Amino acid sequence: MLEITFLGTGAAIPSKRRNHMGIALKFNGDIYLLDCGENIQRQFLYTNLSPMKIKAIFITHLHGDHILGIPGIIQSLSFMGRTQKLEIYGPKGIKEIVEMAKNFGYNCIEYEVEVKEIKKNKEVKILEEKDFCFYAYPTKHYIPSYAYIFKEIKKPRLDINKAKELGIKVGPDLKKLKEGIPVKNIHGETIFPEQVLLPPKRGICVAYSGDTLPIEDFALFLKNLDCSLLIHEATFDSSEKSLAEETYHSTVEDAYRIFKLSQAEKLILTHISARYDKEENFLIYKRDVERFNDNIEISEDLKKYEVRV
Repeated sequence: MLEITFLGTGAAIPSKRRNHMGIALKFNGDIYLLDCGENIQRQFLYTNLSPMKIKAIFITHLHGDHILGIPGIIQSLSFMGRTQKLEIYGPKGIKEIVEMAKNFGYNCIEYEVEVKEIKKNKEVKILEEKDFCFYAYPTKHYIPSYAYIFKEIKKPRLDINKAKELGIKVGPDLKKLKEGIPVKNIHGETIFPEQVLLPPKRGICVAYSGDTLPIEDFALFLKNLDCSLLIHEATFDSSEKSLAEETYHSTVEDAYRIFKLSQAEKLILTHISARYDKEENFLIYKRDVERFNDNIEISEDLKKYEVRV
């Protein structure tokens, strides 16, 4: 199970309703933070999440509403006694920003911060653990930017009954077969993994677009990954198509089109312009979303989701 908490869902200017961008993914006890806008560390106080559990931060691009929370997070973790390494991923230029953040206010950071710049112009796997990995996908904003995709890795399952029928003893040999290693059964015959392995279960896959124009190739990439949930920016309602194109953002309709092409199960819209804080404007946005009559939601600060497959 993957737990998702929206710490901030606003666009360039924070509002009473929406903080700057930040999304916490919690998996196996660790937190992976997607963007780190201003005031994100304070948003943690309104959740059951601890910033000390942040293992890595993924920055989509270097605009202030996505990075201004980095100095505060880095320094507060040091004050709280962190010793574990913190990894930060982002486009070219993130190293310089993190170095400034570490030295801001002449504070000494008492733990390692490892920064990894992404310089590829195509999709790339940037982090791989035993049970999951993260991909970065280049997007279309007016500075270098990346979407991030969390993909759970599911290994083939063992058919215990089949293994017993083939004379495999319960114990280390079963583990070897799961790892793809042939073994001998009680009769001295070689048993191959494909004889006892079932197809893996579907793993969780969650994608976050960051700021971008709609990209059809991105949707097809997500389709190939069997995406469960797409979190896509929709800064403007669909009537503001020209403004969205001018500012390299997406509308509600743009995000919905990418969602349908990706064949994901659910769409959550985020990075909502502060103009929609006014009730009459938000009603326009809400009605725009409702006309699609599909599994689509508007993100709200501090709302939590659990993703299972």
